[in-house]
Amino acid sequence: MRIVSIDWMDQRLNFLVRKEVKRQELTLDLIPSENIVSPEMLKILGSPLVNKYSEGYPGRRYYPGNEFYDEIENLARERALKAFKLNPKNWAVNVQPYSGSPANLEIYFALIKPGDTIMGLSLAHGGHLTHGHLVNFSGILYKSQPYGLNLKTGYIDYKNLEKLARQHHPKIIVSGATAYPRKIDFKRIGEIAHKVGAYHVADISHIAGLVAAGAHPSPFSARGGQAPADAVMATTHKTLRGPRGAVIWANRESPIAKRNKIDIATAVDKAVFPGLQGGPHNNTTAAIAWTFGEVGTPKFRVYARQIVKNAKTLASELKKFGFNLVSGGTDNHLMLVDLRNKNITGLEAEKLLESGGIIANRNAIPGDEKPFKPSGIRIGTPSVTSRGMKKREMKKIAEFIHELINLHTPVLKIKQRVETLARHFSLPY
Repeated sequence: MRIVSIDWMDQRLNFLVRKEVKRQELTLDLIPSENIVSPEMLKILGSPLVNKYSEGYPGRRYYPGNEFYDEIENLARERALKAFKLNPKNWAVNVQPYSGSPANLEIYFALIKPGDTIMGLSLAHGGHLTHGHLVNFSGILYKSQPYGLNLKTGYIDYKNLEKLARQHHPKIIVSGATAYPRKIDFKRIGEIAHKVGAYHVADISHIAGLVAAGAHPSPFSARGGQAPADAVMATTHKTLRGPRGAVIWANRESPIAKRNKIDIATAVDKAVFPGLQGGPHNNTTAAIAWTFGEVGTPKFRVYARQIVKNAKTLASELKKFGFNLVSGGTDNHLMLVDLRNKNITGLEAEKLLESGGIIANRNAIPGDEKPFKPSGIRIGTPSVTSRGMKKREMKKIAEFIHELINLHTPVLKIKQRVETLARHFSLPY
């Protein structure tokens, strides 16, 4: 098994790191928010760029010695715009956020005040904690009015979303999700937000790679000269297959910002630094520059589209084995399996699959009264697609899940078959 050279580490840590790399090598990772970075990415992340402190922005640092880092950050911003075919006259971008949750807080901090109302997809219906859940800063600092899915179809209920927006007059409507298997109509959500005078903030953390490859509708798309999103956020490590970081794009032509006399780009920059962060992680910014360089290649577009093909195949095969899927299938990189007809909980299924070498996470499904005791599991294909797996392997994975949950095949037997498959698609290290 090929692994990263870590001989310089102390004995105990060396042992643990090697064990973790072996675990990754011999299991199938179906968690939609995880992926496999390239050897080039590891070299950048482990480079001497980590040595430098660079508070501020290019040309406006609080420390000297940032001549070349300024160029690296500017390159990351240039490529982050180019990856989505954005004109720098109309869009600005900040590549310094440490991760998705801080990035969402920074957008809120830039655009609205504590106590203002935000609307986001309910956590139980596939939304993210930072979209207004009551245990999160977004539901503590701001009033939260969630919107949800049509329980019959499993799709976002856009009519009810608009009704709620007219009733509650939010300052921000967040589009995007962490566990929603269908395409999001960013255009419609943008229209609803602007009708009620709200900012439309699109969180495309999960689907950014699909959007860049044209495999999912874009929140940047123009209609009549007006883009539907006022601000867009994405993490860089999911379908973008980059480092653990985040990026915020600001729409310079936002009609709501003009009405409120706010420059979103300037407000976001101030919210990131000095508002909520100190020095950016320079090695991560360089890795983000590399990531967006890769996103613009034909090879990446093929990869992103294969993610969707694999997800559709896996969903179809699971349905053949009697598994119910929320909304009946998937349009993107993930699916939600409703286990209520299988006499097993989401947590029990998660543990059973993990014992067989398949890593998938328990997840609430629409109708669950207790999101922390969910009835489903969330499955995605970014990581296995990065390993080169395609239709044939998706069918095998569906069979493994079927045998573990439906047929109660001995776990060790399935684990051995999983490891055999995993060895044929080794990690690139």
